[in-house]
Amino acid sequence: MASYAAALPFFFASLLTTRCHVDPRYHVKDPNRVFSPALVFYKELIEQNIAAMVRLARDPARLRPHVKTHKTPEIVRLELTAGITKHKCATLAEAEMLALCGAPDVLIAYPLVGPNCLRLAELIRKFPKTSFAVLVDHPAGAAMLSEAIAGSGTNVRVMIDLDVGMHRTGIAPGPEAESLYESLARLPGLVPAGISAYDGHNHQENLEDRIQAVQTLLEPVVKLRANLQKRGLPVPAVVASGTPTFPVFASLDIPGLECSPGTCVLHDHGYGSKYRDMTQFVPAALLLTRVISKPASNRLTFDLGYKALASDPPAGKRCMLLDVPEYEPILQSEEHFTVATPEADRFRLGDVVFAVPTHICPTCAVHKEAYVVEKGAITGTWQIVARDRRLTV
Repeated sequence: MASYAAALPFFFASLLTTRCHVDPRYHVKDPNRVFSPALVFYKELIEQNIAAMVRLARDPARLRPHVKTHKTPEIVRLELTAGITKHKCATLAEAEMLALCGAPDVLIAYPLVGPNCLRLAELIRKFPKTSFAVLVDHPAGAAMLSEAIAGSGTNVRVMIDLDVGMHRTGIAPGPEAESLYESLARLPGLVPAGISAYDGHNHQENLEDRIQAVQTLLEPVVKLRANLQKRGLPVPAVVASGTPTFPVFASLDIPGLECSPGTCVLHDHGYGSKYRDMTQFVPAALLLTRVISKPASNRLTFDLGYKALASDPPAGKRCMLLDVPEYEPILQSEEHFTVATPEADRFRLGDVVFAVPTHICPTCAVHKEAYVVEKGAITGTWQIVARDRRLTV
């Protein structure tokens, strides 16, 4: 059986030296207060990651972090305390959560169609102290949004969503994109606010490869912006980057650039084991699980099925157990996670084990709340508020 530790580089391999509380930062004094499986947030580590994000950006005004990762008001407030005033989200529920926290500037980085345009208009009326923005990538979408917003007697900032290689949403840089952006200045209720150039397809492990990818995608974006400005159209902001390319964009001096990482606030095993240039971020959200069965002399089963963590990574790669030095995933079902390990006899039923999720964003979304640890003690719970599709609007 191959050792999992041998395959895990950087920060993570060092966590696997002993079975219990292998890293003092993850020690919990009173784990019996936690019902498993549970999501656990370490407040000091979240604050550490936010501070690292601000340092990397060089100015909190250059940040627009994505709240999809955590969906949690308390984390938004920690970001506001750190001087971050601009936020990005994907759902109207996330936008409303941000407004309820007093966030002054919220970008909904998602095309709104149908009744959701009217929901946005209601949000704008309900939260006049929050300035909302939204993306469009098609003339029909812009017209639909204009009708709903202008019909409600309000207005909204609108950014053009550029497809810079992901081919998920967006319009390619070029004449059609210029025409679409120009139409925003004419449509009632819409205010041109800039460009979104999200490159979620760039996951190159090597930093130099990511740098080259960013340079390539930026060339048509910069050209488009210059052409729009020559027409007398304001293009005040360029929102770009996910977590992998955040260090690259953060190093650039582009007027109005806003970096929009998300994962690094909580961090996870997927990114932490891959990017050597991002070791300033550490996992701040773990899963607490317990041994519920020992079905064979070399097997342990935990109460950590795929209803407790993201199932988009392949089976067996959805998390990393911190407290089991050597193991091989055998099976995972809805409520069970079984591994083979020569360490099985060291564990008793009920023993607590911690796991780092491979993909933290959808893992948060399957939990109603997270237990919060401060200085090793459970101090309460934070609700994952925006996991719901609707709050009040």
